[in-house]
Amino acid sequence: MEYKAEKVTPYGGSGSKTGQVKRMFDNIAGAYDFLDHAMSFGIDILWRRRAAKVVAKHAPVSILDVAVGTGDFAIMSQKRVNPPQGITGIDISAGMLEIAGRKVASAGMDGKINFVQGDSLNMPFADRSFGAVTAAFGVRNFEHLERGIGEMNRVLAPGGLLCILELSIPTNPIVKALYKLYTRLVIPVEGKVVAKDRQAYAYLLQSIAAMPQGEDMLALLRRTGFTQCACRRLTLGLCSLYTAIKPRA
Repeated sequence: MEYKAEKVTPYGGSGSKTGQVKRMFDNIAGAYDFLDHAMSFGIDILWRRRAAKVVAKHAPVSILDVAVGTGDFAIMSQKRVNPPQGITGIDISAGMLEIAGRKVASAGMDGKINFVQGDSLNMPFADRSFGAVTAAFGVRNFEHLERGIGEMNRVLAPGGLLCILELSIPTNPIVKALYKLYTRLVIPVEGKVVAKDRQAYAYLLQSIAAMPQGEDMLALLRRTGFTQCACRRLTLGLCSLYTAIKPRA
């Protein structure tokens, strides 16, 4: 099945989405954290904290953080979950991983969080390797959504937890109108001035709008083999927290 989000690319034209996403995040790595927090007014920290609490309740022995980026969610998960076998983060962007590595060292978490540069659609991990698989604001960048979610299922141990945070569009008409105004007038300017890449932040908004949300996302999770799929809307629907379980049999 094809999804609209798969056709949205940062720079348009020819070239795979995966290659363009890698180029985009390498380009904006230095400005990513500032813009990430500024655009959400710091609420993204609360969203990650909420997700980390959900993961902590599951008490996994190991965690894979997919599209780990600059490492914020991996670091927060290490603090709150402290999995005995540690956390592995995978990302396609060397620029983002370089920043993530510095953050981990600064937090004194060397050896507890390790990073691998690689494609989330073809991960270099054995089947059933992790007790939980997480992804914060990265799934919409997959070139093939079902393939990417399927890979997350493959490396997850039976009974393991999948936890995905994704930005979403509010359904309340008033909040939705304010959201559209803010995203059309403010975010593109911030992206151009701070990250020097207006296209990257135009892509951000387009990819959010094209991403399956709510029941559509839950249906995708079920199609890729997950059960107990649930969605929690956060902050008036600006973010969605999806959870699912890999069946034991």
